[in-house]
Amino acid sequence: MGVQEQYPFDVAAIRDDFPILERSVGGDPTAAGQDETDDIDLVYLDNAATSHTPEPVVEAITDYYRSYNSNVHRGIHQLSQEASVAYEEAHDVVADFIGAAGREEVIFTKNTTEAMNLVAYAWGLAELGPDDNVVLTEMEHHASLVTWQQIGKKTGASVRYIEVTDEGTLDMDDAAAKIDDDTAMVSAVHVSNTLATVNPIRELAALADDHGALSFADAAQSVPNRPVDVDDLGVDFLAFSGHKMCGPTGIGVLYGREALLDSMEPYLYGGEMIRRVTFEDSTWEDLPWKFEAGTPSIAQGIGLAAAIEYVEDIGIERIEEHERLLAEYAHDRLTDLGGVEIYGPPGDERGGLVAFNVDGVHAHDLSSILNDYGVAVRAGDHCTQPLHDKLGVAASVRASFYIYNTVEEVDALVDAVREARDLFA
Repeated sequence: MGVQEQYPFDVAAIRDDFPILERSVGGDPTAAGQDETDDIDLVYLDNAATSHTPEPVVEAITDYYRSYNSNVHRGIHQLSQEASVAYEEAHDVVADFIGAAGREEVIFTKNTTEAMNLVAYAWGLAELGPDDNVVLTEMEHHASLVTWQQIGKKTGASVRYIEVTDEGTLDMDDAAAKIDDDTAMVSAVHVSNTLATVNPIRELAALADDHGALSFADAAQSVPNRPVDVDDLGVDFLAFSGHKMCGPTGIGVLYGREALLDSMEPYLYGGEMIRRVTFEDSTWEDLPWKFEAGTPSIAQGIGLAAAIEYVEDIGIERIEEHERLLAEYAHDRLTDLGGVEIYGPPGDERGGLVAFNVDGVHAHDLSSILNDYGVAVRAGDHCTQPLHDKLGVAASVRASFYIYNTVEEVDALVDAVREARDLFA
């Protein structure tokens, strides 16, 4: 059976929902073996940075602006009421999707980074001190690493890092040694955006709980493509972004246990998040609005709900299967090519991306050559500079997959990598 026959859903039908995939791009047609007048088809493999947005999500956002554009929670008129209902129900859609108890546990932010900062400032500044430590992993995205690093400097808390093994997995013996009775927070990326490692969040959360610490999962690379249930994971906080899962930019989610969120002071102050204001003092709104100061990202929240409904219609388990299939296929083909170093676990044990380097070719040069072939990938440190330092490389090339990618696109990637390798040989 060919790999295409193993697709868990009709990829061609899904691609019809993404007009951007039909466009041609610049680059060098002659490098791609075509006439100078030929167009180059786009092969988009940068989904770990941002996925594309399907027509149903675009229509949901457009419908808001065309039909009931208004501010929320502030007007008695009909448009405001309709916008408020849609925005509030978007919280319910997210809560159901990740297994939260209700909308009170779902805070809308701009992105995963802001969600991290919300907890670090609203909880960390109040709770951390010189006798405490925060435990991260060596594969953390800067959104987590830099945030907790700087909060540690402000509070005197130390920051520890669970080591990554040569196989690209967490050293859980090291985790057990570094998470101790002085640990106040364990924050770990669920799926590494560089190594594609799927970390044992449930086990890390249990270790944190055993020592009276809280746990935070950076789920930016997991919620879009695999089942995630916050109760099953046992985490206290979890964050992800809409733009990596068919949603718009400018919308992220912080999940937090209601009791914790209720005990925390707001991160931002102003309109929307207050209940009563006098010249002397103020009181705060109920959750989740207590943490959503000012006019929120209304259209983006509505768009996120539409994106979740779109993903659920496909089936999150089938999306996980599709990404695993493409990642394993890409891993195996690049390995067979020779002269390619791939970072992270084996092909059948990774999330939907492959980060690699080609012998003798700088990652930025390789990405530029791939662009000549219409292949869009990411080159750089992927906001994991310390991890790249540990790997002994300044940068890598990352190809990342989503629901609309195909085996043929992986083949196009491999063919372009071969040409680049031979060019620099």
